[in-house]
Amino acid sequence: MQQKKKKGVTPGSGRSKSQKSSSINNRRGNMQLTEQHREYWRQNVRLTAILLAIWFIVTYVVGWFARDLNAITIFGFPLGFYIGAQGALIVYVVLIFYYAKRMNQLDKQFGVAEEE
Repeated sequence: MQQKKKKGVTPGSGRSKSQKSSSINNRRGNMQLTEQHREYWRQNVRLTAILLAIWFIVTYVVGWFARDLNAITIFGFPLGFYIGAQGALIVYVVLIFYYAKRMNQLDKQFGVAEEE
């Protein structure tokens, strides 16, 4: 005898797939995600995407136009060389510090900051 499956309900759970996907497992058991959790992750993913876009531009796009940028000189060095040798590294360090600072702010704002 075959059981009819209800649309959107996982067999034996009594909960729909959307309800299951909105909860996560942790050491204490199942925890329901609140709107505050979703907003925290939205802002986290948005920040990460923006910083990755900046990283991509500095790493690949600027490198693609290095020959054109070499027409500009800074301290006697062509700009394309300067960005490759120094500028990109400075941008990477700034991105790391900004990410750490902003994530600490988000953690405090949403009450998930680590205690020191």
